[in-house]
Amino acid sequence: MIFSTFEHILLHISFSVVSIVITIQLITLLVDEIIGLYDSSEKGMIATFCCITGLLVTRWIYWGHLPLSNLYESLIFLSWSFSIIYMVPLFKKYKNYFNLNVITAPSVNFTQGFATSGLLNEMNQSEILVPALQSHWLMMHVSMMVLSYAALLCGSLLSLALLVITFRKFIRILSQSNNLVNESFSWSEIEYVREKKNILQKTSFLSSRNYYRFQLVQQLDLWSYRIISLGFIFLTIGILSGAVWANEAWGSYWNWDPKETWAFITWTVFAIYLHTRTNKNFESVNSAIVASIGFLIIWVCYFGVNLLGIGLHSYGLFPN
Repeated sequence: MIFSTFEHILLHISFSVVSIVITIQLITLLVDEIIGLYDSSEKGMIATFCCITGLLVTRWIYWGHLPLSNLYESLIFLSWSFSIIYMVPLFKKYKNYFNLNVITAPSVNFTQGFATSGLLNEMNQSEILVPALQSHWLMMHVSMMVLSYAALLCGSLLSLALLVITFRKFIRILSQSNNLVNESFSWSEIEYVREKKNILQKTSFLSSRNYYRFQLVQQLDLWSYRIISLGFIFLTIGILSGAVWANEAWGSYWNWDPKETWAFITWTVFAIYLHTRTNKNFESVNSAIVASIGFLIIWVCYFGVNLLGIGLHSYGLFPN
């Protein structure tokens, strides 16, 4: 009873704090950046990380196994993974690092909100593990997979933001060019406008607004690549450890059930992303498109088996 009460207290504190952090982020978008608000946002994410860590440790001690046996526990672990992704740059003490709060805070809020919703009330109480999950591979395989989901989702969201900024700029330039075409000019006037436009484009690149946009796109591309690379490593380790565990539990390294198939598809998509990102012949937009496709595939891989309820990985389903 005490453990359960303490767990609920930590869960509600973390949810409340991260909601405040999101509010602070919205305020900083509407007004100029305020150092005090930014520091409060940073401290709020640290407090959220500590609360979720305490929640997981409490549940681990009480039930005697790593809390990853059902969908509720995996969502809590996923929210912890989002928060730890934000903590990594703080531990490394990067200077002028990209503010990952914009991505991680709403992600933590969404996963915790879904975990505590009425859909998963029956999963709040953990149960005795089924025989297939009573293995030391549970910690290795499932934790690596959930960590990879969190990293790949964060990196994909950064790529989506990059696409939005890039295509907004493209649409604006296209609309400006259409306005020029619709105007009636003589040939000499058209040549004059083209020359003037080229000069303006070169000089406007040096303007503060365009320079800030260029720096933002570069930061989004860089951090997306870093986080997805880390998630890809976690995903590879998770798939390999899962294959070893499957051989011990079911006598086969690979069975092509829905979870394994979609995990392989996810691994392939992000392998393509890393190839396009490191290939100089491709622009950053091309790799961002691949990562955006991967964002949808991850959710299919994570929730697909839980919705279908079939296959060897059909544990921790939605309650009937």
